[in-house]
Amino acid sequence: MENVVVFDHPLIAHKLTIMRQKDTGSKDFRQLLTEISTLMAYEITRDLPLDYVDIETPVAKTKKPMIASKKLVLAPILRAGLGMVDGFLTVIPVAKVGHIGLYRDPKTHLPVEYYFKMPADVADRKVYLLDPMLATGGSASAACTFLKQRGCKDIVSVNLVAAPEGIAVMQHDHPDVKIYVAAVDEYLNENKYIIPGLGDAGDRLFGTK
Repeated sequence: MENVVVFDHPLIAHKLTIMRQKDTGSKDFRQLLTEISTLMAYEITRDLPLDYVDIETPVAKTKKPMIASKKLVLAPILRAGLGMVDGFLTVIPVAKVGHIGLYRDPKTHLPVEYYFKMPADVADRKVYLLDPMLATGGSASAACTFLKQRGCKDIVSVNLVAAPEGIAVMQHDHPDVKIYVAAVDEYLNENKYIIPGLGDAGDRLFGTK
């Protein structure tokens, strides 16, 4: 799949399997989501550019690499995306954190923005769009549209589990947005749940099932 990266790390696969199990409680679900997000953040940041800067160690002066730009922002889609933030901040604590709130209009079935809070200079930042599930792709696509309306040009979508239908929507609507996922599952059922999936990530994360 073009512009889609599926992680094959054994630790990610193992932890995701535990998350999928229906008897995994909210405490363990939250912890595993944080752990997987940390591993994904480590891999995703491999392409950050480096500059060589002059430093002085206790014994000598030298020139060593540092990340060229620290202008990164995490953009979790409320509410399940919040569960991925701590893992990313473990790896990139200098990142700013914005929030995107969406709901689906019961008549039009289209995503509606009800909350959007980002750093004032978000247009100049690399944005990591966070949401555990990429199901229909409607929310992710809408979030990308809202970000682009604010001038964002460098957006990356990060998801635990994706359905082929959601990936197809993102590739059609936003072919410039790279997608990172821990797993691509089989399909969406009639209720738009990913199969086999892991259920409603927000409910399982916050114990509201």
